[in-house]
Amino acid sequence: MIELKTPAEIDKMAVTGRFVAKTLAELSEIAEPGMDIMHLEKRARKLIEEAGAKSCYWDYAPSFGSGPFRNVICLSVNDGVLHGKPHSYVMKDGDLLTLDFAVSIDGWVADAARSVVVGDGSEEDQRLIDSTWAGLEAGIGAAQAGNRLGDISKAIGDVADAQRIPVNLDFGGHGLGHTMHEDPHVPNRGKGGRGLVLKPGLTLAIEPWWSFTSKKLTVDKDGWTLRLADGSNGAHSENTIAITEDGPRVLTTLD
Repeated sequence: MIELKTPAEIDKMAVTGRFVAKTLAELSEIAEPGMDIMHLEKRARKLIEEAGAKSCYWDYAPSFGSGPFRNVICLSVNDGVLHGKPHSYVMKDGDLLTLDFAVSIDGWVADAARSVVVGDGSEEDQRLIDSTWAGLEAGIGAAQAGNRLGDISKAIGDVADAQRIPVNLDFGGHGLGHTMHEDPHVPNRGKGGRGLVLKPGLTLAIEPWWSFTSKKLTVDKDGWTLRLADGSNGAHSENTIAITEDGPRVLTTLD
């Protein structure tokens, strides 16, 4: 079931989105070589408590994971690209870190992800991160009332195709609102002019993720962390948006 939100409800989601964006900005800024990533988990827990927010990850137990997930943020390093379950790991100079964070405030959810290079990394990794961000911006640009869901997917896929990047279709964007994962699914590649008509009030998490060389994934023993099968680094960029009469509104932003 897809629930369209009123302008007032979208404003409430934007409050959550601002907190999500602020938290990701702070954690990305403090991440440094020599730091255990559990420090980021603990800082996220503190910020959630101070904001009176509720983690969407804690005790989450979907079919694709080995639940319950007993952390408040996904932290994925290098070839770990999605659903990284935090554990004691000391970051090294040049690590590619992905932070994926979702919470609810007053019953309204926002979800976003950022990938960053820790310390001094390679130009290749930064180019990878930039490619996912370009895909995100393209997908948001296509999220216009009257367009179709496939137009978002095609816009993201076109960015990947221009760089010959393989795209995994098992995991992608999604609807959200009162809960973190709602209909519809938003693949990172698709055909324009197909699928659901985008109407004002629809709220989506758009999230391109990929590596330059592989779309195949393996699962860690923790039952959650997804890694690129060929060991290549992966990156992930995500924002929560709302379809409005005036164009897409990004909700997970500090602006």
